Parts: sequence; structure tokens; C-alpha cells
Amino acid sequence: MRISDILRVKGDQVVTVPPATSVERLLEVLAQHRIGAVVVSEDGRSVEGIVSERDIVRALAARGAAVLTEPVSTIQTTQVRTVSPDAHLEDVERLMTERRFRHVPVLTDDRLAGVVSIGDVVKFRIDELETERSTLADYITGERT
Repeated sequence: MRISDILRVKGDQVVTVPPATSVERLLEVLAQHRIGAVVVSEDGRSVEGIVSERDIVRALAARGAAVLTEPVSTIQTTQVRTVSPDAHLEDVERLMTERRFRHVPVLTDDRLAGVVSIGDVVKFRIDELETERSTLADYITGERT
């Protein structure tokens, strides 16, 4: 399976914020869209960084509530690992596990084409396992078509 299979089901909509967005506004965006990370992008197509709930918590713990008025560029992760739609699902799972992050931007020709979260990967795997289980059960009971 490839990342494009997940994007085909999930869609390619990506929530982005410009680097100058305040952390407080970022919190509103996360809550509004019920997501755990946002791509930082001036034009909505490039990836300048990514900010997750974890980044916010760490910044709050280190600098206190004053961080809420700072721009997201002060807390974003700038060394963003990205994948292509052709990336194998297993490789992305390994990347997320080894690097301990939950969101990976997907780029096509250096342009933002989607974001895959660990939740998307798990849902895809569960659906895949359920289909396999159902197929095997049908085979065993003789109900295959």
C-alpha cells in the first residue's frame, strides 16, 4: 500500500497557517478543525515548518503563557520530514515510529498534497485487517463468491 491510497480516502485538504500567526490563533485553528498539527506555510503550498500540540506544550512549559503571543515560527519544527504519495505505507509507519512524530506532510513536485497522521495510518491498517478477516471467514465458511 502507498500513501496515495490513504489520501484517496482521506482527501488532500491541508490546514496551514502563515509563520506570523500567533500561537494563540494557532490553538483556535487546531480546535476549530479538530486536528493535532498544522503545516506552517506562507503560500499554502510550500512547507516552511510544522507545529503540533506537543510543540505548544513544550513551549508553554519552557517559556510560560507569554508564548501565546509569539508567532508560530518561534515554536515550529523547521526540519520537516515529508513523503511523496508513492511512499510505501510501511516506510512511513517506520519513519513515524522511529522519529516519534504523528504527522507527515505529503509533497508532490515540492507542493503540499496532503498530510498523513498516525491516526490515518492506524485506521487504514484496521480497515485492511478487517477486510482480510472477513475474506478469510467467508473462505472458511464457504460463503465466498
